[in-house]
Amino acid sequence: METYGDQFTALWDAHRAYVVDLAFRMLGDIAEAEDVAQEAFLRLSRARTDELGNVRGWLTVVTGRLCLDLMSSARARREQLGDSELLNSVVSQGIDPADRVTLDDHVQSALAMVLHRLNPPERVAFILHDVFALPFEQIAAILGRPVGTCRQLARRARTKITPATAGTTLVAADRAVAGADPASAAVDHATASTHRAVLDNFIAACSGGDLNALLTVLAPDAWGSATFVAGSLPAPPDTHGATAVASNMLSYFGSGATLVSHPAPATVGVLAYRDRVLYGMLVLTIRSDRVAGIEAIVDPTIPMA
Repeated sequence: METYGDQFTALWDAHRAYVVDLAFRMLGDIAEAEDVAQEAFLRLSRARTDELGNVRGWLTVVTGRLCLDLMSSARARREQLGDSELLNSVVSQGIDPADRVTLDDHVQSALAMVLHRLNPPERVAFILHDVFALPFEQIAAILGRPVGTCRQLARRARTKITPATAGTTLVAADRAVAGADPASAAVDHATASTHRAVLDNFIAACSGGDLNALLTVLAPDAWGSATFVAGSLPAPPDTHGATAVASNMLSYFGSGATLVSHPAPATVGVLAYRDRVLYGMLVLTIRSDRVAGIEAIVDPTIPMA
């Protein structure tokens, strides 16, 4: 009996970044997301190769179920903070972005404030459909509920999150509900889908330390700028050209880093963790289907290796 255990390293390299990002978006905690990813791959290693057709699809279903179980058990055993307490704990909107990255607890609080509004099934349906563009048929298999119910869960989740924080996909949904031009909504949805694909490719290339893959994501004339938090060091000069930008990215955010998409869907950005400590944030400017610019905020006090 052949299992996926023999292919574990290759599958881990190919799919780990996606699985961690998926789990992080549902759980809002990098440690829990990495633990879920390890469990999902452990189960994959035991699966027979003749039982699975689509490895990534299988990992998506297993990860979704693991996250749902974790959220449901956590919800049952703990008393969560009230909305007012969460709101008071979130960093002020007026704070300098360079200081925000030093406050890992506030980044997590901001995400928790959004996710707290959704019960576990709503969270799974919303994240998988509106962020990762999974069809409701697949979400139904994860939740064990009819397709129509899953549509209702995602719709209910949208009503609990304002368009300002929910991003382009939700704006498109709101326009459609309001009777706006369907073509305009379709354009917004297409843009969000493109951004998601570019973000996935960018994270995979950086996490894998793959220079060639990263170069295919960057526009030839891409630029990059960096700020060190709290004025700890002078800002380095801007970088121009895909090769120079890619080299810089891999120096700071390559192998050894855990990258996940920014928790605010309205932001096309990345959070960078090392040993489960937040040390950097990237905001991407996307032109067509390439990354045209990268603004990085880095905490140089966190060891790079």
